Amino acid sequence: MSSVLSRILPPPTYLTMPCVGLDISDTSLKYVSFHPSTRSGAERKIKKWGDIPIPNGIVQRGQVNDPQQLVAVLKEFKNQTKAEFIRVSLPEERAYLFETEIRQNIPLKEVRGLLEFKLEENVPIPSRDVFFDYTILPNEKNSRVAQVAVAAYAKETIQKYYDACVLADLHPVSFEVEAQAMARSVIPEDASGATMLVDFGKTRTGIGIVYKGVLLYTSTIDIGGDQLSQALRNELGSEVAESTLTQLKNTIGLVRGVDSPQVRDALISTVSVIKDELATRMQYWHMRTGNSSERRISSVTMCGGSANLKGLPAYLTETLGIPCVRGNVWENAFSLEKVIPPIDRRHSFGYATAIGLALKNTV
Repeated sequence: MSSVLSRILPPPTYLTMPCVGLDISDTSLKYVSFHPSTRSGAERKIKKWGDIPIPNGIVQRGQVNDPQQLVAVLKEFKNQTKAEFIRVSLPEERAYLFETEIRQNIPLKEVRGLLEFKLEENVPIPSRDVFFDYTILPNEKNSRVAQVAVAAYAKETIQKYYDACVLADLHPVSFEVEAQAMARSVIPEDASGATMLVDFGKTRTGIGIVYKGVLLYTSTIDIGGDQLSQALRNELGSEVAESTLTQLKNTIGLVRGVDSPQVRDALISTVSVIKDELATRMQYWHMRTGNSSERRISSVTMCGGSANLKGLPAYLTETLGIPCVRGNVWENAFSLEKVIPPIDRRHSFGYATAIGLALKNTV
């Protein structure tokens, strides 16, 4: 009935509030939005997308060091897109995640109060200085308790991002941990078991573990594409251009070639460190969950600009012992058999978080 009424009398734009997904990292601001649609089952269409560089030092490890310069970047975004409403990613480095239990069927109005008492046990910041949100995981109907995933941030962290947006004449509708937004774009809705998300970026690698569509764990490795480039420069010479290094990573990478074995040799030591860190976190997760078969990590999904490294999925699959694939960032947006996105596959991996934020409008 609602879809019929929407076609006859579509709601005004200010009620549907179309938002742009805004992924703010240390090095860039990426954005994506979809055309609003009131037709049930209609294929989504991308309305806006883009990438604006953020100069070094403005944001560092998720901490806003220069609010005025971040406002300038956001104003540039505003001028390019004419956007009003935005959904913004928050750095997972600054997030505190924990899981707890509450009594099943407790009134929703009481849940937040109960969780406030749990903050002091799990977050090393006074509860008065914390913003938090929560998700109740799907449980068995006969269970007496419900599992709740809580994400918390220091108020100061969110306030800096919020103030910068407002000063740029933008209206933040929501803030979300970047790995949770990424999960919304790349993890199939019918996925079973837990999925490890690996966001292989320019300066660092983010790790998230998602179960039943909910982010339950995050971590960060201070190794990214820049370290791979430096390893190649050490082997091939400091004068090699970054564009050439990117091409070598994406076309040769970890595949040992007869003509260029030094490329793989230069990269493998850095990649093996990342592999070891992933294995350590997998082991920790399995111990933390009591080796639960239901919560065991069944796959690794990779995104981020440096996920284009040739041979990476095969290397991780072999060394970690579970399937490792590059994510389809359009998994929950539209079928690639029906829609050809304007962002090519190689660049799309860097837009996973922004796409997930934009999808929140429609799911």
